[in-house]
Amino acid sequence: MRKFALSKQTMNIARTQSSLISGSFLILLAILVFMLFGFGVEGEATFRLSRPSDPYALPNLVLPAESFIGIASLTIAFFGARLIVKAPKEYSVIFAISFFLAIATFLVWATAGKSFSLTGMLQATVVRAVPIALAAMAGIMCERVAVINIGIEGMMLAGAFAGAFFGSIFGSVLGLLIAIAVGGIFGLMLALLVVTFRVDQIIAGVAINILVLGLTSFFTSHLLKKNPHLNDTAVFKSIQIPILADLPIIGPMLFRHNIFVYLAILIVFSTTFYLFKTAYGLRARAVGEHPKAAETLGISVIKTRFINVIIGGMIAGFGGAWFTLGSVGRFDEGMTGGRGFIGLAAMIFGRWHPVGALLAALVFGFADSLQQKLAILRTPIPSEFLAMAPYIVTIIVVAGIVGSARPPQAIGKAYIKEN
Repeated sequence: MRKFALSKQTMNIARTQSSLISGSFLILLAILVFMLFGFGVEGEATFRLSRPSDPYALPNLVLPAESFIGIASLTIAFFGARLIVKAPKEYSVIFAISFFLAIATFLVWATAGKSFSLTGMLQATVVRAVPIALAAMAGIMCERVAVINIGIEGMMLAGAFAGAFFGSIFGSVLGLLIAIAVGGIFGLMLALLVVTFRVDQIIAGVAINILVLGLTSFFTSHLLKKNPHLNDTAVFKSIQIPILADLPIIGPMLFRHNIFVYLAILIVFSTTFYLFKTAYGLRARAVGEHPKAAETLGISVIKTRFINVIIGGMIAGFGGAWFTLGSVGRFDEGMTGGRGFIGLAAMIFGRWHPVGALLAALVFGFADSLQQKLAILRTPIPSEFLAMAPYIVTIIVVAGIVGSARPPQAIGKAYIKEN
């Protein structure tokens, strides 16, 4: 009983200290937000909620910039003081609201005296989140069976190249299928390296990234640049869902996209169903947590890892095809821009759950779309800093969550089958 009491007292002290640090951080954030955006701001921030072509128009959202920034700063400071005084057990919601208010304050400051399409930015957020969400799904499929896939970036780059090259020759549909197959081939390569030959998983993933970067750079300079017609594929057109596409805000945001957005959402929920509602998903999670125990129950650890890693590679190849077949219609060197690594951050932020990873991908997609929209508003922030936005968010998120997120227990460990 005494040990239990001491343990409980230690936990309370740790919780109080954590709450004190978090509350102080929010108060500092409130002061910083007010000092950066509250002084000298004038006028009203106008956010357009509809477009001229929308059948159901909503009135603009008009916010007085100075008052909104002041109220938002005070609210964040209040949340910080509450954390210090009460030290609640769970305060992730408070943190989420505080960061939302900080971002809203920044948007109001940037839009003061101007007009800004909020619907357009939300639509761009969903589009930009697609490759990140797909990279996260690829990572979840692999890491749920205890295989670290650092090579997602390379698999996506290979898928992007295959989509552009074969799409230019055979058409977009066949180009997409080949891109998925190419991703699966690199997934098979990773599985052979780390499952069969038990190569260090980090080294194997880095090797795939370097290999694909070298191959795509070589073929781009020696093949695509000399034959431009091999790097000119048709892009999948947007498909508007009847009735739903006409809804205000939600319609443009969710129901006016090409097949990549719809299939990405389908993959997220299919992955969730597979992992948590099927016997095969239960076996996969068992392999990731305790492979030896899974083997004693008749589950083939090697086969399960191979299947999941190959599927993860196929998803990564599909995500890479988004850059060429779903966006610009051509391949450029290194065009994935680190989205595979950001997808891994989204996976960690989502705690290896597909839906959580999707929500995290939307956060990163918002940061990505934000830097583009702010460039249109001509804010005094240098464009180089705006381009850094998604990567800065990645660093902040990983630094804040990586210590408390628990990966599958056997992750990164090679499995040797006992005879």
